[in-house]
Amino acid sequence: MTEAMILLSMFLMIAIGLPIALSILASALIGVWLLNGHLGFLNAALSIYDGATSFPLIAIPLFILAGALMNTGGISARLIAFVSALIGFVRGGLAMVNVGVSMFFAEISGSAVADVAATGSVLIPAMKKKGYTPRFAAAITSSSASLAIIIPPSIPMILYGALSDTSIVKLFVAGIVPGIVGGFLLMSLSYYFAARYDLPREDSFSLCRLWQTTKDASWALVLPVIILGGIFGGIVTATEGAALAVLAALVIGLFIYRELDLKRLYHALVDGVLQTSTVMLLVATSAVLGLYLTETELPQRLAQGITTITTNKLAVLMIINVFLLFVGMVLHGAAAIILTVPIFMPLVNQIGIDPIQFGILLTLNIALGQQTPPVASVLVTACSIAKTDVWGTTKTNLPFIGVLVAVLLLVTYVPAFPLWLVGVFYGP
Repeated sequence: MTEAMILLSMFLMIAIGLPIALSILASALIGVWLLNGHLGFLNAALSIYDGATSFPLIAIPLFILAGALMNTGGISARLIAFVSALIGFVRGGLAMVNVGVSMFFAEISGSAVADVAATGSVLIPAMKKKGYTPRFAAAITSSSASLAIIIPPSIPMILYGALSDTSIVKLFVAGIVPGIVGGFLLMSLSYYFAARYDLPREDSFSLCRLWQTTKDASWALVLPVIILGGIFGGIVTATEGAALAVLAALVIGLFIYRELDLKRLYHALVDGVLQTSTVMLLVATSAVLGLYLTETELPQRLAQGITTITTNKLAVLMIINVFLLFVGMVLHGAAAIILTVPIFMPLVNQIGIDPIQFGILLTLNIALGQQTPPVASVLVTACSIAKTDVWGTTKTNLPFIGVLVAVLLLVTYVPAFPLWLVGVFYGP
């Protein structure tokens, strides 16, 4: 009963507008004080330090910074020009360009918010100029950005891997097939709407233009090969790969494209620090909540309670998905991962769900949460750029959200869908 009151108090503090990190910390400190008195605060301080200094988590600020440097160093613009020359000639091609650019951008930044801010600021005004409605432009930009966090590297996967002690590299591999399949489904849906509503084509296909944009974007296109090749080849860890991404983005922006001057570098650093501080503060404070949950054995009791209802793996996965969908609607992605991983991991292990599969499932639920109000962080960002309303755009976004749901169901009920490639790389 006490544990339920602690968690309820946390959600109430979030509901009245207190910062999520502060709400988590306050409720967790009350819990550890009720359990251990003032001595519990000493353990809480150690937990905060340990939670914020985990080596795998260093990858998060590095990938965030890499995304900021890409946006200010001319890399994003060249990626957009290349993908536009490649597929923009198809009816509704600019919507497909939007999806394709998100998939490329995600292979370097790992952040949906960074993706939609970088690509949306260019593509949404261009789509509106070509005759797309603001709601449609915001919807496809938002959904493709959220789907793209399934493609490695992915900050939610890094966070999940660090919290659950799961291989981050295997999570990256498991996200490749669902991410690519989901991207092509979004493109197919865009083409359907283009044909149905007579959306415009871009300029006709030009081999000369494709060749020129390929040359201009060649260094940007090499980035994912260097980063992911190094990680999957075992040459660097995910954290070292993130550092490599920052170094490569700096070199390309400063010395090759020469668009990253000191002023833009300063703004990129500030942007990276602001985004990092939000995530890492959540991580640090959640460690205290994890300490409290461990001492009360709430996750184990929750697992036991669910297994008394059913031990069917498919039914348990359905229950978890419904719960995660609700949590994703009311919490930001990092907070949702931090709160749910300690609670569900004992159940995942007890039922025999592969932790790699669960990590992809969790990441997809986070992607859905980024599209579903009231929080909908990525959708809100896209609507802000498109200057359109959130609820109206959500209605337009429903078919694209349906693609995310379809990919989630495949991951949930066809384990080979995310795990096949892991087996190819690392064996059964």
